[in-house]
Formats: sequence, structure tokens, C-alpha cells
Amino acid sequence: MVKPSHPSNLELQALTVLWHDGPSTVNAVHGSLPDGRERAYTTVLSVMQSLERKKLVKRIRSGRAHTYEPAYSQEVIVRRATDDFITNAFGGRLGEAVLATLSAGSLTLEEKTNIERELQRHKTMAAKKTIKKAAAKPASKPAAKKVAKKAPAKKAAAKKAVKKAVKKAPAKKAPAKKAVKKVAKSAKKAPAKKAVAKKVVAKKAAVKKAPAKKAAVKKAPAKKAAVKKAPAKKAAKKA
Repeated sequence: MVKPSHPSNLELQALTVLWHDGPSTVNAVHGSLPDGRERAYTTVLSVMQSLERKKLVKRIRSGRAHTYEPAYSQEVIVRRATDDFITNAFGGRLGEAVLATLSAGSLTLEEKTNIERELQRHKTMAAKKTIKKAAAKPASKPAAKKVAKKAPAKKAAAKKAVKKAVKKAPAKKAPAKKAVKKVAKSAKKAPAKKAVAKKVVAKKAAVKKAPAKKAAVKKAPAKKAAVKKAPAKKAAKKA
């Protein structure tokens, strides 16, 4: 849609007459301009012709008279003019513009009601925007779910690593256990070795005592010799 042209200040006054009074003739617009200044009829006619060229109004012929009606609603035209006014006069600060507008004159009861209704509408719109933003936040949950899914995966990997470490730990301990068993076996064998050593020592001692017995055996023949000599003595006595 083509954007409408900007009307001049006087053209905007003429449009306000058409928006509030409906389709009007040049004479009706001339007598209803908001600023109340005295102007020639031809001046207002030129204004209405300019609005027609800008395609802001439509001219309708009814008999000899010509009536004009607005081509755009007040909201469309005034929004652009208001934006320009707030930007140029108040640096875009809407609150200051509203306060300045309210201080410019007194409001009727109907105008106050309309303003209160508009403020309530703005509050409702702001609340709806807040609700929409709050509802839009869960859209980011899939990312959180992905993170949550990844976290258990990491935990599972960590658990697997721990299990592997636990499995490997007994393998390392096994040699130690084997060493303990070997020490225990060697400790058991040690008394047996000591017993064997004692037996060997006893046998050696027995072997050393054996020559003494032989010596006793050797002495025995000496006794026999003494016995043999005894008969000789007996024979000497007989003679």
C-alpha cells in the first residue's frame, strides 16, 4: 500500500473537519477550521484542491455542489504526523509529549474517559506482550533438554570410566595378593626347612659319636689280650 503524502498544517486542519463532520463542502470546511482565523474562501478552496491532488481526499459531485470526504482514516494520517511531532519537538519521548499536550488545555469528561480507555488498552497490550514473552521462553527448553541429555551421557561415560578403573584395580591388587600368598607359603615352609636342618645336625652329631663307639670296640680286644695273658699266669703257677 502506497503511503499517503504529508499534509501541511492547514491541510491537516481541513482533514480534521472532514473526519469529525463527515463529507463537507468547501464552504463548510471554511467555517469550521479549528484555529478560527479569518481566511478567504478561495484559500480554503485551494487547500481542498491540494488535498485532492495528494489523494488525501475524494471529491464527490452532488448536483451543483462538490463535497469532499477523507481518503484515509484519522489514525493513519495522524500517526505519521504525531511521530514526526514527538521526534522533532520532544526527541521521541512520548511521556513528555503527552504531558505537554494535556497541559495545553482542559479536557471534557468524554475526552478524559477516552484517554483512560486508551491507557487501559495500552496496559492490556503490555500485559499481553509480557505473557507472550513468558510463553516464548519454553521454546528455548529443547536446548536445555539437549544439554540435559548430554549431561547424563557424560555421567554415563564417567561411570564407565570408574567401572573400568575398579576392574583394573583388582588386577593390580592380584599380584600383591599373590606375593602375600607366596610369603605365607614361604613362612609355612620355613619351619619345615628348620626341622630338616635340625635333623641334619642331629645326624652329624650321631656320626661324630660313632667313632667313640669304635674306640670302645677297639679297647675291647685289649681286654681280650688281658684275658689271654691270664692263662699264662695260671700255667706258671702250675709249674
